[in-house]
Amino acid sequence: MNPTSIIIVPGWRDSGPGHWQSLWAERLPNARRVVQDDWITPTRNAWVGTLEKTILAAPHPVVIVAHSLGCIATTHIGPEAAARIQGALLVAPADPERRAILSDFAPVPYAALPYRSVVVASSNDPYCPIRLAGAYARAWGSEFVRMQQAGHINIESGHGEWPLGWALLQSLTGEQGAVPGAAPAPAQAAQASA
Repeated sequence: MNPTSIIIVPGWRDSGPGHWQSLWAERLPNARRVVQDDWITPTRNAWVGTLEKTILAAPHPVVIVAHSLGCIATTHIGPEAAARIQGALLVAPADPERRAILSDFAPVPYAALPYRSVVVASSNDPYCPIRLAGAYARAWGSEFVRMQQAGHINIESGHGEWPLGWALLQSLTGEQGAVPGAAPAPAQAAQASA
């Protein structure tokens, strides 16, 4: 199995303690978290530039794990950084046209992404209608996972460990790992006690 570098791309105002992105960053030894200079008043050039530098500095092919505005920043990266990506988990993409403070990220690119991607969206996300998320997925050539009544798929909507997301990440990296919050499989339990 070829090693991958996991790059965690938080959205507007960052992902705080207890958010699945923060929990995964602690759990994954090969993960790097993008740290923006300004989480409150984001500009596209700054955010995309920081993301591209992080991708280009990664030692292995990259799997992106993005949330909200981080998804949109990911779709804006240039071809050199995009060529290093082997997959992307794009969770609860934002609609930058709904909030003036995020408008620098509009228009959202509507072109196929040059890597495998999975868009996960919720039927009642307050920051992006499900129909728009579906349109993003079609335009980007992404697999689309529709969740029912999952809010913005963040800590406020009850998504801490988020086992479904972890399983989707495993499908992108090709690695099999224990789903957080789940009991170990019998074989794993037997090995652990041996």
